[in-house]
Amino acid sequence: MDPRRLRVAWMLGLVLMLFGPMVSGSLGQSPGPSGGEGQHFHPRPTRSTPQVVEETESAAGPKYRVADHTAVSPILTALLSFAQPNEHPLMPAIRWARRELENVRRLEDYSAIMVKRERINGQLSEEECAFVKIRHRPFSVYMYFLRPASIQGQEVIWIEGANNGRMWAHGTGFKRIFGTVSLSPTSPIAMQNNRYPITEIGLVKLVERLIEVAERDAQYGECEVTYYPGAKINDRSCLCIQVTHPVPRRNFMFHIARVFIDEELSLPIRYESYDWPTEPGGPPLLQEQYTYLNLRINNGFTDLDFDIKNPQYGFVSR
Repeated sequence: MDPRRLRVAWMLGLVLMLFGPMVSGSLGQSPGPSGGEGQHFHPRPTRSTPQVVEETESAAGPKYRVADHTAVSPILTALLSFAQPNEHPLMPAIRWARRELENVRRLEDYSAIMVKRERINGQLSEEECAFVKIRHRPFSVYMYFLRPASIQGQEVIWIEGANNGRMWAHGTGFKRIFGTVSLSPTSPIAMQNNRYPITEIGLVKLVERLIEVAERDAQYGECEVTYYPGAKINDRSCLCIQVTHPVPRRNFMFHIARVFIDEELSLPIRYESYDWPTEPGGPPLLQEQYTYLNLRINNGFTDLDFDIKNPQYGFVSR
């Protein structure tokens, strides 16, 4: 083989090995003690059914429940104000989410610690944690990976309409020999160990996907919606909306899904979904879990925050 071709093939193979797991387009679970954040997530997945103090059932059979009337939740009050008699229990949440989607779109930018876990090819991935900056106009993403140790210090930037739609990325340690590389967000390298590309990251995409799935589910029965006011994520008060499909059907994408909405920010800061148990009485199987921690909105980010020439970043040329 021509030595130049051999060197190119070796380099491409090593890039795939080193950079494959570094880019995510999604969110996850809170950092543990090593990340400086507590883990206070409630409710947790259990095999038992939470105590129910109110139940309303529609004519079609689906129903919603409020698990705790002692907790104050302005979001739940507003959400249930959209309810109409004898309709699918998802409809009030869908109407509320449509309204809130416009508020999310109006945000200029935000930063957060973003954490994710995903099941890919039947295997639950290791937890990934990254500091992110996201700007809406133009849609821009900066990511600095915090853990696991194998990708700590790696950075990614993607800007809609720039760099021919490609993203910039770099490794750390001996991986820096490659300098800054330019990759397609949907290339096999970028998508390795990821369910979604970086182009799908962010609160807007999250809310849009939730509405899309809920609108499809609202066409069918066998759906239970439970509201948990007073749920906590890192001591942030949230309303947890849990949707359960008791019986596996082709038209359902999950067994249980939960959305945690921050009461102060009125923004979804966590989403998780579970598949049906593999055996009767077994626990549900986590499919994907994304969390925004330390969410800060409207920071006034500029082009420099999404520039590989930013002196605070580690992007280098070969």
